[in-house]
Amino acid sequence: MTNESKLSFDTTITNLGPAKIQTPVRYPRYVDESRPQTLIMTGEELSELDSDTITMNFEKAGPRAKIYFDPSKTKCAIVTCGGICPGINDVIRAIVMEAHYNYGIRTVLGIKNGLRGFIPEYGYDLVELTPERVTNIHHFGGTILGSSRGAQDSEEIVDSLERLNINILFVIGGDGSMRAAKDIVDETVKRNRKISVIGIPKTIDNDINFITRSFGFDTAVEKATEAIQCAHVEASGIDRGVGLVKLMGREAGFIAAQATLAMQEVNFLLVPEDQFTLDGDNGLLMALERRLDHRNHAVIVCAEGAGQYLMASETKRDASGNPKLGDICGLLVSNIKEYFDGKDQESNIKFIDPSYIIRSVPANAGDRVYCGFLGQHAVHAAMNGKTGMVITQLKSSMVHLPLDLVAIKRRNLNIHSDYWCSVMESTGQQVYYNPE
Repeated sequence: MTNESKLSFDTTITNLGPAKIQTPVRYPRYVDESRPQTLIMTGEELSELDSDTITMNFEKAGPRAKIYFDPSKTKCAIVTCGGICPGINDVIRAIVMEAHYNYGIRTVLGIKNGLRGFIPEYGYDLVELTPERVTNIHHFGGTILGSSRGAQDSEEIVDSLERLNINILFVIGGDGSMRAAKDIVDETVKRNRKISVIGIPKTIDNDINFITRSFGFDTAVEKATEAIQCAHVEASGIDRGVGLVKLMGREAGFIAAQATLAMQEVNFLLVPEDQFTLDGDNGLLMALERRLDHRNHAVIVCAEGAGQYLMASETKRDASGNPKLGDICGLLVSNIKEYFDGKDQESNIKFIDPSYIIRSVPANAGDRVYCGFLGQHAVHAAMNGKTGMVITQLKSSMVHLPLDLVAIKRRNLNIHSDYWCSVMESTGQQVYYNPE
């Protein structure tokens, strides 16, 4: 039996003011804010926890009977930031459809090319997002608004929001974008402006703090399993074949781990959270040799951020603050070849990198449903006057989370969890590391 953790997290959501207007949305029931959603969180959801649990209260997502903004006078904007992933267009479409048809909001503007679109010197035009314009966009990957990386001045962004008379801003992006959204909220508070800022967390790596499921992740895993299947066919079709698949995951190996569980054909999984060595009795190369001697083929799945400590070069960062990664798979290929050549043993390496295919495809059915929920609930929250928060699913509940929580740090795989234990069982790699 696990113990209750002494950790505490503030889940209070900020309101712009009292909601006094009767909602135009007709539902059989509305969310009662006096009854929070109580959830027991474990180390499977929060990497801060190990064997402990923590009971937390969250504000439930959904329509309220009273709203803060008058729909006839409300103006919204949507911006998409960072790298693309499956489902962004689905979220945009859901926001526009919910705002237009259920709330009667007539103006939803699209900000072009990420946060740069707010900065006058870039000269980007606005896009008016109507139901007609977004009706078919969910059939396509990427984002119809374009995107960009890198921080922009929050004062200039709020200047633009004021010039445009924007009441509600929806920010679709990763952890860096959520930090930018928090800066925008702080600037609006400083100016005493009643602007709702709602985040919709987006990361294909599934590594935003407190967000146990980011949209596009299921699609990414589905496409990743196709690459793993191809690697298995290649490896098993030749003597001492090694299929090496590189998957996305700069600082967290969620895609690689989930795809490994889904496929059950992976023999070695390498992720950023679990350090490994190449040489020695407990190194990858000797373990791979044992596998090839035993079964004549092997499949290795490697998250792009794994083994960066094996690189000699100093870590640099891109405009979003993400580490510029060394070529771990190139290092693996060269070391595997050198190792077996030195032993006068055959090895045939087949390398597959599906990264950009994975992130650029349209969302699958499961992600589309989830994106629809995110877009709808984002509009409900904004119209009720919420700000400085994100929409997400925890357990089976859609809830509101403060931006402060999700912007603290990135989430990582808990390699001491039951989930990770299941992943290791599916690979059987410990048998080859420790053959006795």
